[in-house]
Amino acid sequence: MKRIPAVLSLLLIIGLVFYSFFSLMPQNGTPKSISKTEFSTERALEHLHHIAQKPHYHGSEEHKVVRNYLMEELKKLGLQPQTQEGFVFNPQRRTMDRPINIVARMEGTSDGKALVLLSHYDSALVPSPGASDAGSGIATILESLRAYQATGEKPKNDIIILFTDAEEIGLDGAKLFVNEHPWAKDVGLVLNFEARGSGGPSNMILETNGGNKKLVQAFIEADPDYPVASSLMYSVYKMLPNDTDSTIFRENGDIPSYFFAFIDDHFDYHTANDTIENLDIETLQHQGSYLLPLLHYFANADLSNLKSQEDYVYVNFPFLKMISFPFLWILPLLLVAIALFAILVFYGFKKEKLTGKAIAKGFVPFLLSLVVCGAIGLFGWKLMVAIYPQYNEIQHGFKYNGHDYVAFFVLLSLSITFYLYRRFANRTPVASVYVAPLLFWMLINVAVFVVLKGAAYFIIPVFFGLLSFWVLIRQEKPNLPLMALLAAPALFFFSPLIQFFPVGLGSQMVVISCVFTVLLFGLLLPVFGFYRWKKFLSVLCFLFALGFFVKAHLNSGFSKMHQKPNSLIYYQDQDNGQSYWLTYDKLLDRWTKGYLGENPQHVPSEIIQASGSKYNTGYTYAAEAPKKPITPFKVLRKRDTISNPSEEITFTILPKRTINQLNLYADTDVTFTSLSFNGQKVPKDSTGLPYGNRKNELLLRYWVNNNDSLKVSYTTEQQKPVSFTALEFSYDLMDHENFSIHQRPSDMMPKPFVVTDAIVIKRTFAIDELPNRKKDSLTFKAQKKSTK
Repeated sequence: MKRIPAVLSLLLIIGLVFYSFFSLMPQNGTPKSISKTEFSTERALEHLHHIAQKPHYHGSEEHKVVRNYLMEELKKLGLQPQTQEGFVFNPQRRTMDRPINIVARMEGTSDGKALVLLSHYDSALVPSPGASDAGSGIATILESLRAYQATGEKPKNDIIILFTDAEEIGLDGAKLFVNEHPWAKDVGLVLNFEARGSGGPSNMILETNGGNKKLVQAFIEADPDYPVASSLMYSVYKMLPNDTDSTIFRENGDIPSYFFAFIDDHFDYHTANDTIENLDIETLQHQGSYLLPLLHYFANADLSNLKSQEDYVYVNFPFLKMISFPFLWILPLLLVAIALFAILVFYGFKKEKLTGKAIAKGFVPFLLSLVVCGAIGLFGWKLMVAIYPQYNEIQHGFKYNGHDYVAFFVLLSLSITFYLYRRFANRTPVASVYVAPLLFWMLINVAVFVVLKGAAYFIIPVFFGLLSFWVLIRQEKPNLPLMALLAAPALFFFSPLIQFFPVGLGSQMVVISCVFTVLLFGLLLPVFGFYRWKKFLSVLCFLFALGFFVKAHLNSGFSKMHQKPNSLIYYQDQDNGQSYWLTYDKLLDRWTKGYLGENPQHVPSEIIQASGSKYNTGYTYAAEAPKKPITPFKVLRKRDTISNPSEEITFTILPKRTINQLNLYADTDVTFTSLSFNGQKVPKDSTGLPYGNRKNELLLRYWVNNNDSLKVSYTTEQQKPVSFTALEFSYDLMDHENFSIHQRPSDMMPKPFVVTDAIVIKRTFAIDELPNRKKDSLTFKAQKKSTK
């Protein structure tokens, strides 16, 4: 009978942890039979089946198919969709493309600011169907618009639907709209739907140049059913090098946004596994549960009054949905907590419930747990990578068996912490032992106030901890289920965070999970401290941890469900007549060895490392390949005399086959006094020259749309003709008529974040060797920006 309260408290804690995850999102989708005014997951999936049938990266044939489908679906909604296209040049990244955005406008009844519903319709630049990223966003918008129209309501504000292009290249469709579309000046707010995985809850994150007060208040008033949002997430997001289209609206247009993105199953992001089958239905329903109430709210809200100078701390919480308070409260709340802590410690000594010796004894297991578990998290993951080097082939930080590793490290940390508290503080009064974790949480909140104010809601569980501390001082044997309930805020806030950090930031972040586990354990000491069976719990946690490790080990290889990413490129150097097979892989497999052999060579120095990948990945191995008859691009020089070097020289690169990317290079000792690509001028830098501080040979990385040509104009004071090198990429190695490439085995897939399955042609040309164009009117295709 004596153990019943303890058992009940443990079951209550387990239940609260479960509910902290369960309450984050819907548990199922909705059928077509639901009311026509409600969001139907089944209807949204019908759109997704059209959008994500095949990869539809910028400039591909399927990209056109998806664009045409979206235009027709918008027409079915009674709208008049248009396309906006034009060149977007980024001189910092030296990139250029020609996005084709899809825009439509639903007229409102007033003259207020417009609401933008935003997602992008291009998939990643590898064979990725893009079901989640961002087909799910497109489908969410189309279905929500249908449900909204079914209500018969007329919005006060204009509603602009914007499906951007070239988001995966550099957010360039958003740049084109914000910088050049006449509707951009009308926009007051953006609702952007994105994805960086294929499941889990969707997080709401704010983008604003000012304070977030009014945006937070409006979100709470809109009252979505399953809000998952915290100011900590936004603070972390701002530290990461991952921007979205919303960033462009904020930076270039000073337009605030809410953007919604799910990140679980991150290993599917930008891969061939970003399919409809892998997209969680509940996740798609979660996106719809955001957009429809927000659409009803912001269709009639004052969108010109969303800016503020004041910031709010905000966080979701079961039952209450959202908690928020001003940044101005952070310091007063912290000072009150510190004062209450000091008063309770004084009160405990006065009542002889606390002793210095017992408090000091309580620091031993807490500090040891932090150090040991933190070290295990830090070095343990490095050991995992050493044992399983194949993990290095997965460029995503989160691995296929990442959830099992999170469970393993968390349970191992619990096992160690239970053991250390039994070993060093088993018979020490719990009130005294509780001082150490409370003091650490005070210090954490001091650090939060100084460094990371978005995490200031951490003070809330501390106040409940202080209440538990007061009960411990007052009662020798408190009601353990009641103490477990007092720990509910800590469990609701921190349990999802323990999983979030490795999922969002990479499996190496299990070190944060380990440390947070110990810190959360510390807040639960008013319950755990009274357990007399800590040894049993330590052994039990260890056995469960071992089980998850075995499960992770059994899933450490590659399979039909969890494929090995690999890469293959055919590279032909037409300057020297050499051809090569290339790869980005560190570990070759049976498929790549079929082309590179058992002992591939290091990459020859004359091969240009031209991936431009997210992780700066370069070619790893090379092998000689047979020479294939690939028609190279043609270069024509505009009729001119080149006797005067300062005279502008123009040439055009004309693709003679279907290509997807064109890179242009020139030696770093070449100095240009003017330079432009398809009419886009390279601005002058601090040297007074375009690319005056150029440290590498790259001039331009051009993603080609509809086989556009590239017109280059320049002036230079160089006394000899300039020599250029071009790399021409086509993403058709797997089905090119001149090649017979075996299909990958079912346990392999194309490597994401790099240009793979491609044919690359390298050619160097000097301007004085080029033929003159017969007519000056010959120029690149689609050189003029247009809004159709």
